[in-house]
Amino acid sequence: MIHRIISPIDGSVVAERELADDARVESVLSAATAARVEWRATSLDERIRLCEAMVQWLIDHVDEIAPEISWQMGRPVRYTPNEILRGAQERARHMMSIAGENLADIVVPQVDGFTKFIRLEPVGTVLIVAPWNYPYLTAINSLVPALLAGNTVIMKHASQTLLCAERFSQASCDAAGFPVGVFQNIHASHAHVERMIGDARINFVVFTGSVNGGAAMERAAAGRFIGVGTELGGKDPSYVRADADITYAIGENVDGAFFNSGQSCCGIERIYVHDSVYDQFVEGFVELTKQYVLGNPMDAATTIGPMVNAAAAEFVRGQVAAAIAAGARALVDESHFAAAAPGTAYMGPTVLVDVNHSMDIMREESFGPVIGIMRVRDDAEAIRLMNDSPYGLTCSVWTSDIAAAENIGNQLETGTVFMNRCDYVDPALVWTGVKDTGSGIALSSLGFSPYVRPKSFHLKH
Repeated sequence: MIHRIISPIDGSVVAERELADDARVESVLSAATAARVEWRATSLDERIRLCEAMVQWLIDHVDEIAPEISWQMGRPVRYTPNEILRGAQERARHMMSIAGENLADIVVPQVDGFTKFIRLEPVGTVLIVAPWNYPYLTAINSLVPALLAGNTVIMKHASQTLLCAERFSQASCDAAGFPVGVFQNIHASHAHVERMIGDARINFVVFTGSVNGGAAMERAAAGRFIGVGTELGGKDPSYVRADADITYAIGENVDGAFFNSGQSCCGIERIYVHDSVYDQFVEGFVELTKQYVLGNPMDAATTIGPMVNAAAAEFVRGQVAAAIAAGARALVDESHFAAAAPGTAYMGPTVLVDVNHSMDIMREESFGPVIGIMRVRDDAEAIRLMNDSPYGLTCSVWTSDIAAAENIGNQLETGTVFMNRCDYVDPALVWTGVKDTGSGIALSSLGFSPYVRPKSFHLKH
């Protein structure tokens, strides 16, 4: 079966690849299993050296990789280099820097005549099913810690960005010189992914994507007693308090809502603003939104490109239409942007007011360039509304009172609480979610835990 990557830029074919058949799947699983002994015996220093070489290759080839990202998923080329130059390398190098202390034997109280410790062993082979929206950032979260912990890795990238998996192969196998079978990429159908998850040679699965996709992964692993780390849907809220720096909050919220055409796992998807500053905030938000330039992402002047495909854009347009039919008003709509074209992936930023929680636009994931803004009376109302969603990845509170932000954060059902920032992943902090966002764990000192199993040594002298 041949898969074609269709660019959201102009509908052209970016690349064609043959999907794996049964023989290819068997070959990949066998090679990953055969490589385990050598890779597990490889010193941590050597694993770090090889991972560093992989990351450096990506950095050295960013001028080739950046436009390739844009052609595959539509992000403006003015921004794509930073996915590697900032985010991916920062996360990878942080995990390398803390690997020694977090993969070392765990010391326990000793008793005369005994030696006791806990050793962290690799789980075996990790299958990473990576998404298209940040194809390097998201993959690196699991790839590097899994490799550092001594696991072999198979990566199946999203069909829209499968060239990224090939770049990882170039970086790790061809350039860095990883042993054969330690890292492999595979272009596979859903059926073959399901088969791999059900195979005893896969020992952990990482998936970033839709709630339905995550449920399918867990069903495929049912009865195998292996871990499935998931980062799924999101509807991340923002709350602007009366004591916030409004000018600053406007700029950050606009960027948090519309960067990457709103296709960010932790992008802002709904905003609650204290009544006393609501009008000022909305006015500034609208004016700044109108300054976006929607267009071809290969044009340096473009600040917002197309969504990943026309179907995704039509889904968001459907949410907007339903909200307006239910009483919402669009203060900025697609008519402001000349390049916007219904029926295509080019959707202009949309700002809605007079919204409420009977509308999907305020509770269900949009993953596109649309935002609903609601007026609230106080912190209590904001907290209630922020929690009124099936998802919980991040939230942001905009205030000059750090104690208030912490107090509000304690009451929110979320994986990360931001104050005066949003849409950023700090590799020193754990990346996780609650509710239908899933139960995956990435980054920080906790980010190695999915990829190791503890073994106790109780040795009597």
